[in-house]
Amino acid sequence: MPRRKKEPERRRGAIVVRGKSPGHEGTEDQKLLRSREPAFSFQETDTWRTLRIMGEFVEGFDALAEVGPAVSIFGSARVGRRNRYYGAARRLAGALAKQGFAIITGGGPGIMEAANRGAKEAGGVSIGCNIELPFEQGLNEYVDLGMEFRYFFVRKVMFVKYAEAFVIFPGGFGTLDELFEALTLIQTGKVEHFPVVLYGKDYWEGLMEWIRDKPLYEKKVSPQDLELLTITSDIDEACEAITHHHRSRELERKEAASQQATKEAVQEADAGRGA
Repeated sequence: MPRRKKEPERRRGAIVVRGKSPGHEGTEDQKLLRSREPAFSFQETDTWRTLRIMGEFVEGFDALAEVGPAVSIFGSARVGRRNRYYGAARRLAGALAKQGFAIITGGGPGIMEAANRGAKEAGGVSIGCNIELPFEQGLNEYVDLGMEFRYFFVRKVMFVKYAEAFVIFPGGFGTLDELFEALTLIQTGKVEHFPVVLYGKDYWEGLMEWIRDKPLYEKKVSPQDLELLTITSDIDEACEAITHHHRSRELERKEAASQQATKEAVQEADAGRGA
């Protein structure tokens, strides 16, 4: 008897759809960003989409609230398992997991799969934040905690909010988008400074040369902005840049807590003497 052909699988937020989905054309991001069109039902209005967006934020926050320190790792989905960057991402994620970091990726193939795989093999928490796309991109098999998002910007918040560092492996437009968004948030003070590691010197050096020759030379960025980046092809160096920053932040938090406790104790003693 001939084997039944497996139906294509699509993701619609938290919903899995196999085969055709009646009335579902395009992704939710595409619908949201279209110019004004007549809505034939409440579910096609921006008001309804706002409720969906709120729901995605709530689900994401609930899922990641107890994760602890994490590192977001980005890179190309078009990298095969024999590629040198696949192996490097797998080893680096494993090294970070052994230091107590959860690993967050986009949940897809390529570098994302490699990082999730390294975290899982090292006994760490492997997280995948996947996105609805016009073409198929399911969660890879190494994700322990997976989420499916309809909207890119909700997914991006999860990458930034719960990460203490970014590692950027070679990739395309999506990877570059994550890199420059992270740098913009740090530069403008929207998030606390955290390490941004570019892995693969030979891949990134051309971009850095252009930034030095054009934006920096023309004073569109400052020299301090370039100090936000660590560029390396060494796994130990990348891991140390992240763990050193984490240890420094933990020390600062403990010192701040100690100073606050001392301040409160002095205030209580003064209040007791006044009574």
